[in-house]
Amino acid sequence: MSLWKEFSKGLYEQNPVFKQALGCCPTLAVSSTVSNGIGMGLAATFVLVCSNLLISMLRKGVPAKIRIPIYIVVIATFVTIIDLAMAGFTPDLYARLGIFVPLIVVNCIILGRAEAYAGKNKVLPSMIDGLGMGIGFTLALLVLGAIREVIGNGTFLGIPVFGVDFEPVMVFALPPGAFIIIGFILGFIAWLEKKRSQKTAGK
Repeated sequence: MSLWKEFSKGLYEQNPVFKQALGCCPTLAVSSTVSNGIGMGLAATFVLVCSNLLISMLRKGVPAKIRIPIYIVVIATFVTIIDLAMAGFTPDLYARLGIFVPLIVVNCIILGRAEAYAGKNKVLPSMIDGLGMGIGFTLALLVLGAIREVIGNGTFLGIPVFGVDFEPVMVFALPPGAFIIIGFILGFIAWLEKKRSQKTAGK
């Protein structure tokens, strides 16, 4: 498989949120605004790329019986780095994301890529895989954050987009609103896939 395919599969074909329904806990919790979504997505992308890199480098020396604990230690190392970096350089964003930054260590997307890909493949493809999955996760959070912020707050990146008479739909600013939006997006994607398969079958 080419490096482009390794990268692009995370954007749509194997998108962690919209296709695999992984990482739903932080997705529901932090995608209330665009800035929160981008911040969490970039933090997870950093951990994905770095952990995939190191795990791929160590893959031949890791005993199979203890590979999961080793993977978690590697992931936790990079989570600690990004946790301290965000606390020092982006304290406002770090405060908004709260406990979900250190909880990246148990994000099933990251451990899943370590187990399914990085532990079995060479360094460069593993890095590209992590980058694609991370950007796909970030895009999913961006889409959800944009919809929730506009409908739930009437703003985009904190800038008002409607008049003073706009009444925000507050449920979309809460985690249940994210759940509703994800349901509609998954339904729309399923509809697109069905239409595509019908068109392919009709040729």
